[in-house]
Amino acid sequence: MTVLAPLLRTARPKQWTKNLLVVGAPLAAGSLWEPTVLGATALAFVAFCLVSSAVYAVNDVADREADRAHPTKRTRPVASGALSVPAALVGATVLAALGLGLAALASWGLALLLAAYAVLMIGYAFWLKHEPVIDISIVTTGFLMRAVAGGLAAELRISQWFLLVAGFGALFIVSGKRYSELHTLGNGTGTRRSLIRYTATYLRFVWSVAAGATVMSYSLWAFEGVPTEGVPWHTISIAPFVVGVLRYAVDIDGGTAAEPEDIVLRDRVLQGLGVLWIGAIVLGVLGV
Repeated sequence: MTVLAPLLRTARPKQWTKNLLVVGAPLAAGSLWEPTVLGATALAFVAFCLVSSAVYAVNDVADREADRAHPTKRTRPVASGALSVPAALVGATVLAALGLGLAALASWGLALLLAAYAVLMIGYAFWLKHEPVIDISIVTTGFLMRAVAGGLAAELRISQWFLLVAGFGALFIVSGKRYSELHTLGNGTGTRRSLIRYTATYLRFVWSVAAGATVMSYSLWAFEGVPTEGVPWHTISIAPFVVGVLRYAVDIDGGTAAEPEDIVLRDRVLQGLGVLWIGAIVLGVLGV
């Protein structure tokens, strides 16, 4: 029992909210409510939660020395000594095996995607996270893989505009996270070596461009789904989507977006905008 509690903390269940991206493709395609699609999407979500938790454990092992110099990450179980390195690696192996097994039940394509995700993120944890631009690109790719996973599990065709929204949206969040880390920690702390070669102006440029591209891609996707008659709910959904992006940008600009899941869980206005946005999408899919 003494190992389970720190292992659960290392799995970071709060960050499983990121894996809700797997619902995006089936929802956008209007097929989420079909029993087979819903079941495959649920498997993809759980599988991604398990594998991503395994990656977090490996990442904590790789970063344990740097985490001890971080104002908040030093309390992580591996960094603080509450969870030993062997226990963390064994837990990661078990979680990864369970996740890949569940993914294979949905489709072999999903299992291969998750295996590629695990390999990419382990490479990121030990080597690639220290390379500027490469680190942002890899984390963005991880988000994009989540967005693709739902469609791959349910064998659905994924819109090219949806992929652009997911990709640029992820770049917006990830570059905003780096900007907030630079704002909070500076670039000389040693907690993240890639920050040494970033500047606030460069990261502001990246997240600004990504925000604009996300809004444009989403608008093109929404206009593509406009019905010939009835209420254009997809078009209406552009409004809460854009306001939500602008609201999130306030947190980035203030340097408080280092943990995106915390913003989503505590910002009631952003949550309200999310409800309006999802509601408009659902109504559009249902053809109300």
